[in-house]
Amino acid sequence: MNGNRWLDRLSQHERLNFLLTNRIPRRYATLFMGWFSRIEQPLVRRLSLSLWQAFGGDLRLHEAERADFKSMHDCFTRRLKPGARSIDADPRAIVSPCDAVVGAHGPIRGTEVFQAKGFPYTLEELLGDARLVAKYRDGVFATLRLKSSMYHRFHAPCDARVREVAYVSGDTWNVNPIALKRIERLYCKNERAIIDLDLGRPAGLLLVPVAAILVASIRLHCLPATLKLTYRGPNRLPCDADYAKGDELGWFEHGSTILVLGTPHFALCDGVREGGLIQMGQPLFREL
Repeated sequence: MNGNRWLDRLSQHERLNFLLTNRIPRRYATLFMGWFSRIEQPLVRRLSLSLWQAFGGDLRLHEAERADFKSMHDCFTRRLKPGARSIDADPRAIVSPCDAVVGAHGPIRGTEVFQAKGFPYTLEELLGDARLVAKYRDGVFATLRLKSSMYHRFHAPCDARVREVAYVSGDTWNVNPIALKRIERLYCKNERAIIDLDLGRPAGLLLVPVAAILVASIRLHCLPATLKLTYRGPNRLPCDADYAKGDELGWFEHGSTILVLGTPHFALCDGVREGGLIQMGQPLFREL
């Protein structure tokens, strides 16, 4: 009986969380947060950070490069102290591009990928590019969710070159586990960037940073413009940038998800498990 009451309370809490985060005007809430988080007034900054620390759960700033922040946005996009993350030096190791909670992961079955158990989506829906669909068919994938309290910058998982970024405008559904169990093909609906990494050999890696509510802004160092809800430029953005493993690629404004896809030349590393924590620089894939 007590167990049933506990399950009922948990179910009610999940439904409330879902309604609060996904049934509000997502676009306007996101635009408002983008403006509000940049306010540099000291009282607003202190109250914002206090509320974030109270409700963010595990916000830890001891690894931050500096302790003083001009605004909540300044804290969101903080850098870490030099040496705060170790980059696995094994040339066959593809490291995590970010600090994250590991979500759904495993082999890509043909072109089918999973956002949660029983909730598939396809590479065609995610990428909209026949060449990339063929390239990553039967490969491997991992879903990396950045919680709001985590370090929000992301890095090159290996030595690579970026020649183009594709931008897909879309919605800003929450990407937390509750939403992933309720909204079909969620990643294919949200705003996202598609970054195909040129490794200089047949093997390939693809990063798909996915925006979410309050977070619809992706900054990439290889592009002059920030990809956000008000962006009105071209959807295919040529560039030419070389990165060494661990180099910073860019950041989210708050926290979201990065989908990492590999060609069949890669497999998941032992120890990668759903719900587990991974830090930027730790092994995620290994080259076969």
